[in-house]
Amino acid sequence: MQLRRVTDPHDPAIEAFGHLQDRVYFEPDMLIPARYIAMMLAQTGGDRENVLLVAEQGDRLVGGTVFHFLPEAGSGFSSFLGIDPAARGQGLARQLHAARWQALQDVSGGTCAALFIDVVHPARESEEQRDAERRAGSDAVGRRARFHALGFRTVNVAYRQPVGGPDGGPVTDMDLLAFVPGDPPTLPAALVADTMRAYWTPWLGRERAEREAARLLGAGGEVDLRPAWAEPDPQP
Repeated sequence: MQLRRVTDPHDPAIEAFGHLQDRVYFEPDMLIPARYIAMMLAQTGGDRENVLLVAEQGDRLVGGTVFHFLPEAGSGFSSFLGIDPAARGQGLARQLHAARWQALQDVSGGTCAALFIDVVHPARESEEQRDAERRAGSDAVGRRARFHALGFRTVNVAYRQPVGGPDGGPVTDMDLLAFVPGDPPTLPAALVADTMRAYWTPWLGRERAEREAARLLGAGGEVDLRPAWAEPDPQP
């Protein structure tokens, strides 16, 4: 098994990773297509460092993860991590997660403070989504448990993805999770807001990203971290 970082935007592993996303995730249209991953890897400098790590067994791609370091926030955001069903049960997700965190430290000069992801909560899945999960051989409960085992925790904020939902509105079936070394009980609200502002800016524009991130800041201070299967508190 070989883990490596893909840097050449023409590397065939990018297309193979796109096929992996289509096979193993129940809503592949919500993920970054391979052609855009190639474009992202071709970009240098700017407001983020885009990274693709793949796991290969011989000439076959069996896992991978695409993620981003956000210098403005001093944190990372992961778009996807997936493992081919035939390669599961061997600790590969944990190896990729460890390599992902090390890559974030490498590109940040050791300053990356946390890694964020957004993940569907099973209680907010529609029946259509559950059917799609079954067809993909996945389930939301197991997914949240696996993220917890990797060290991710639910961030106690009223998270929503601003676009991509019904009629172009917000996506409200996901929660924000964070991996922070040492598993602290809280993290700074400003870090959450700064991360999402930096992550959302390229497609929302700076002004709207500022507004959406401000919603997460609340009264400031510290934000609770909870088990990855938990839901945030209801918000007024």
